[in-house]
Amino acid sequence: MHKVVIIGSGPAGHTAALYTSRANLEPIVIEGIEPGGQLTTTTDVENYPGFPDGIMGPDLVLKMREQAERFGAKYIQREVTGVAFSEAPFRMTLDDKSELEAQTVIISTGASAMYLGLDSEQKLLGHGVTSCATCDGAFYRDVPVAVIGGGDTAMEESLFLTRFASKVYVIHRRDEFRASKIMADRVLAHEKIEVLWDTLVEDVLDVEKNEVTGLKLKNAKTGAQSDLALEGVFIAIGHKPNTEPFRGQIDMDDRGYLLANNTRTNIPGVYAAGDVQDKEYRQAITAAGSGCMAALEAERYLESKGL
Repeated sequence: MHKVVIIGSGPAGHTAALYTSRANLEPIVIEGIEPGGQLTTTTDVENYPGFPDGIMGPDLVLKMREQAERFGAKYIQREVTGVAFSEAPFRMTLDDKSELEAQTVIISTGASAMYLGLDSEQKLLGHGVTSCATCDGAFYRDVPVAVIGGGDTAMEESLFLTRFASKVYVIHRRDEFRASKIMADRVLAHEKIEVLWDTLVEDVLDVEKNEVTGLKLKNAKTGAQSDLALEGVFIAIGHKPNTEPFRGQIDMDDRGYLLANNTRTNIPGVYAAGDVQDKEYRQAITAAGSGCMAALEAERYLESKGL
């Protein structure tokens, strides 16, 4: 029986592990299928406090883990496949069929960006292909970039990128946006944005430089193909929260994000931190902050139960 089990090992999970281990709660961290979370696909991180010269994403999560391990956090390289949260102690089944029991659980499984599914896209992640304009937009000053998508997220990313890029192409496979009218109107009216309607991305080009140099496009109606020269590609077709093992166990919204009040879920003793419950900000620093909150909540809960 463990006092705290943390599911997920991105910034939220590592921070929760740091705080609970310093409180002598001996947390167990189940790393999941993507140890380190989305930061592991990010190259330079320049907006995380404490690193004035920037830091590589994988290095940042490694330092977080090392800090938590210094105080006694234990990591398990497994994935949670099912849970039983109807009553305490809470039970978790892992992918090797083993089980863990805990008096409190912190869920920090994050969310995964949805991609186009191109081999070239995956090859160039962190080398010109990204899913976060707020994180990486400043790296694309005075060069042309593209945003792929047609919803509010794509509109927000496009408008944000106009602060840096020389030109922003919005590539959408249909002839109208799914975004709200006010956001769509702002994009259509912006002098630095050009919309390519009815357009599909067939390949991300790199000319063997391991850096994005353009896109191969296809018109969805005519079939005409063309190449578009640019240096950055921002995929904005949505995120999917990693909450499948918790369906039917915890309250979620219609997109699968866990519903939490200051990280407290509808189940006392079970907390949600980071992108698994945050569809608004999705930053490493906000994830880490909510990991701290969840850890403090878990500590207080255990104290209230005399555990």
